[in-house]
Amino acid sequence: MDTSEHKRAIRAWTLYDWGNSAFATTIMAAVLPVYYSSVAAANIPANMATAYWGFTTSFSALIAAIISPILGAVADFTGKKKKFLAIFMALGVTATALLYFIQTGDYVLASVFFVFANIGFSGSLVYYDALLPHVAQPDEIDQVSSRGYAMGYIGGGIVLALNLVMIMVIPELVEGLDVGLMTRLSFLTVAVWWFIFTLPVLRRVKEPARRIEAGEEGFSPFQASFSRLGKTFREIRKYRDLAMAMLAFWVYANGIGTIITMATIYATELGFSQITTIGTLLMVQFLAAPFAFLFGWLSRKLGTKKSIYLSLSVYILISILGYFLYREWQFWVLGALVATVQGGSQALSRSLIGKLMPKSKSAEFYGFFSVFEKFASVLGPLLFGVVSTIMGESRLSIVSLVIFFVAGLFILTKVDVPRGMAAALEEEASMTDAEAVATAG
Repeated sequence: MDTSEHKRAIRAWTLYDWGNSAFATTIMAAVLPVYYSSVAAANIPANMATAYWGFTTSFSALIAAIISPILGAVADFTGKKKKFLAIFMALGVTATALLYFIQTGDYVLASVFFVFANIGFSGSLVYYDALLPHVAQPDEIDQVSSRGYAMGYIGGGIVLALNLVMIMVIPELVEGLDVGLMTRLSFLTVAVWWFIFTLPVLRRVKEPARRIEAGEEGFSPFQASFSRLGKTFREIRKYRDLAMAMLAFWVYANGIGTIITMATIYATELGFSQITTIGTLLMVQFLAAPFAFLFGWLSRKLGTKKSIYLSLSVYILISILGYFLYREWQFWVLGALVATVQGGSQALSRSLIGKLMPKSKSAEFYGFFSVFEKFASVLGPLLFGVVSTIMGESRLSIVSLVIFFVAGLFILTKVDVPRGMAAALEEEASMTDAEAVATAG
């Protein structure tokens, strides 16, 4: 592949993050949760609308977490990563577009459409991530991955800004256009944006070669997928610190993911305006990108673990302050606090995991890491919904997230980074020696 073609492939790969992040901002975090509470579930108590949204989010994440690693291995075995990406993208785009038809009282149908949309979104990311090692050279994977991360923040922010104008400004300027219609049209903009910016990756990125491991001859795709998952699970137990770091991430990511998905519907339950809820999410989207780079600099000064400790401490503070949330300006302040740590905590968690795994097995272990990442959206919203149902309001639900941050921080203290890196290097060296012996033979 020549240099220009290589650059086009990288640009095409990052554009998928630019495109699909519109779903994360408008559908998952900002507009749909508010519409779900205020319109789709308008005929039930506010706390129950919040609880049902939590259950919906949790269920869709659970389904995605269960099927993604299996289908990921199937795609790897069959050599059809791009085809599977296109299939899941089409599912997500179609279900997102169908949200346009949701009217007052249609909260069950809204939940169904969101479940399918989120499965499409999460499933497509499995194959998107799997293409990264094939798009980027080994010495540029970090830079390309970071570029995709940044493109996602910016692209998702632009669509959210567009939707904010559609919902808040245009109905005031054009007679006959109500907020509900413009909100539903915003769902269509997400579907169109997502679809359009999928085309470059399908066109410019080459399908990686099919890989069949020893002993898989004659296997069906699903036999191979379970065989590979079992092998990966056995391998990870060799690396104590890697396993503990993944467990710590899974625990505290439940809190992070819940704050992202439940913040706007919690604010809606408190009676805050759409300008405040969506505007705050828009602010977070653009502020998070530079703070992610700031935490990258901070990790060089304090170390990766200490920088993650700092981000989790801020999240603990956010969860506590969320209980005392009464005024709209306080929601803006909490949003700014979230922006300072959201990108950094996720970026440093991924880099910490990367330090603790053998480089030649990074694809396998990052695939396993993606399972932890998806399951991190299950327990948090579920706890939020249960507490809200029991207590009749959601103030204690936001405080309950402290459990995830404190427990995750504690588990992270058990991770010995130098020891884990040494184990990874030792395994890398042993594999290199075995390969040399095999070549010599």
